[in-house]
Amino acid sequence: MKVVVDRNRCQGHATCNLAAPEVYILTDDGFNEMGIFNPSPENEALARKGALACPERAITIVEE
Repeated sequence: MKVVVDRNRCQGHATCNLAAPEVYILTDDGFNEMGIFNPSPENEALARKGALACPERAITIVEE
């Protein structure tokens, strides 16, 4: 699984981090600038939960 964060779409709502703080790390201003990353297998469900929580749909889950 790969997670792709579109930094241009992120509006700083921080809902991804609220849903999955173990996966999504935000800047001091509340923006997700993680880019592309692979969550650990035990955090894949949380990564999906955080992606679904984003109102801007700035996070895409890519199944590999």
